[in-house]
Amino acid sequence: MSSVDTQLEELKAEITAELPTDISVSDVTYEGPELVIYTRDPKRFAQNGDLVRDLAGKLRKRITVRPDPSALSPPDRARDRIREVIPEEAGVTDLDFHEDTGEVVIEAQKPGMVIGRHGATLREITQEVGWTPEVVRTPPIESSTVSNVRNFLKQERDDRRQILERVGRQIHREELADEQWVRITTLGCCREVGRAAFILSTAETRILIDCGDKPGSDDVPYLQVPEALGSGANSLDAVVLTHAHLDHSALVPLLYKYGYDGPIYTTEPTRDLMGLLQLDYLDVAAKEGRTPPYDSEMVREAIKHTIPLEYGDVTDVAPDVKLTFHNAGHILGSAVSHFHIGDGLYNVAFSGDIHYEDTRLFNGAVNDFPRVETLVLESTYGGRDDYQTDQEDSERQLLDIINETHDRGGKVVIPAFAVGRSQELMLVLEEAMRTGKIPSMPVHLDGMIWEATAIHTTYPEYLRDDLRDRIFHEDENPFLADEFNHIDGGDDERQEVADGDPAIVLSTSGMVTGGPIMSWLRHIGPDPDSQLIFVGYQAQGTFGRRIQNGWDEIPIEGDRVGRSDTLKLEMDVATVDGFSGHADRQGLENFVKTMNPRPEKILCVHGDERSVQDLSSGLYHDYHLRTFAPKNLETFRFL
Repeated sequence: MSSVDTQLEELKAEITAELPTDISVSDVTYEGPELVIYTRDPKRFAQNGDLVRDLAGKLRKRITVRPDPSALSPPDRARDRIREVIPEEAGVTDLDFHEDTGEVVIEAQKPGMVIGRHGATLREITQEVGWTPEVVRTPPIESSTVSNVRNFLKQERDDRRQILERVGRQIHREELADEQWVRITTLGCCREVGRAAFILSTAETRILIDCGDKPGSDDVPYLQVPEALGSGANSLDAVVLTHAHLDHSALVPLLYKYGYDGPIYTTEPTRDLMGLLQLDYLDVAAKEGRTPPYDSEMVREAIKHTIPLEYGDVTDVAPDVKLTFHNAGHILGSAVSHFHIGDGLYNVAFSGDIHYEDTRLFNGAVNDFPRVETLVLESTYGGRDDYQTDQEDSERQLLDIINETHDRGGKVVIPAFAVGRSQELMLVLEEAMRTGKIPSMPVHLDGMIWEATAIHTTYPEYLRDDLRDRIFHEDENPFLADEFNHIDGGDDERQEVADGDPAIVLSTSGMVTGGPIMSWLRHIGPDPDSQLIFVGYQAQGTFGRRIQNGWDEIPIEGDRVGRSDTLKLEMDVATVDGFSGHADRQGLENFVKTMNPRPEKILCVHGDERSVQDLSSGLYHDYHLRTFAPKNLETFRFL
């Protein structure tokens, strides 16, 4: 018998001893980081809401209780009874029964009403029918991504369960290493923006944090080195993804092409956005005649291997590593990733990308932890002079430009990232039109912006508190304003917009590196009455940065294959700071200054050379911290 099997037998005996004598335990197993208890008495379990919580606290494990198949009511009878228990105003749209696990997935417009106060309605469902309810939200805006991901995971339940059982045994294996040490190896995004990738190593475990591309460049992370995939893809125990932007997530599917077969830990909205952005990444590559590094099957493999975690859940991801996600305030589902290593041995936090202050979309980044010895901190706007305009001033400046452009009959074109920046702008524009600060006019959403917005409305619990409350009431959902129009008619519809009345266009790509923004520049760029507004970071080497720096001619694809033409831009160009999803220099300093506890060491990463060195020097001088501005392929040992 393996050490894991022995451990499960001991846990089964301990659980049985802790439970009342009228509750039986038929099996105990691991599925990913969770301990799953099967019982023939799920109704009695449900009668005592404290049982699972007390067991989880005593065993220090995440616990799921599932009914033995013999304890389940027939699905037809259970369906009727569940609908009787759940209030009608919850808006249940689907019930999906899975007899292999005894779970019923309840899709509803208002999940909170299905859950009930402190889970009371869920317990009542189990008491009545035996099934274990799992609740998901019906998207207020139909999302093909959310629907496809849910349907795919439903089809792959058997494979996924096998994956989770294998991962669970790996997590809870016996520790073999005699030594104790902690190292971080930088594989990308050091003294540069993009291709984020790090290896966190202990004597027992190896974890990859992020695996992204570099905008405007073919550079990829140094995955071939021995610390990463050089000693085999399955030398990795886990992948942790801080958020879905492509400079952090684009190359995650490549790992499965190389033979990795392990888990990806991220939040649920990041999983969905990751799939959306990666499939678009493949589509753009194909349209530009480039050979993508992987195919769509690898994207599906990544989704199938993803284990979603909620903010604040302390989760075992290896025998000697616990992971906790905290809100990063950057984009939907973005997470500061906190690693607790060993039995109090060492603690490391990776900021990913952060925004410290509250925005219209998100609460500000969390910086309160039980312990942190080392912080790996993004430095995108860490330069000495990287102070962004106050958000209110930025909004006023944007609205002034829109009013001026509208008055002269022009169009406003805003290149924007589909995820995060676009939704922030949508909230600004919706309020401005509703309150009369700018005239009501169409706001055309092109590229993936409408689909990304639909995903945002699926996960309102990840949004700012007051926005979340508005979305729960459909008639107050700002994303459903009449002015918003999804461009789905291609170039013909774009030409109609260009020939029509004043309007606002939000279009991907945010750095003018391809996608529908190129078509908008073709249609509207020659119009001197129109305006191009940059509202986000433009990386070195991108057309966005070049236009920002004064270029008024850019090469575009010609009418014939293999031929390029030059487009003369006559439209005005402006940059409005303050809408970035990144903290500026002051925000980064405040994140560190108010961090509890303050770290002993900080690695400043994900910024150009000037930004990381300025931030590293400033934090050292102002707060007397040991700081570093590492290069790629450096390794830091902390014990």
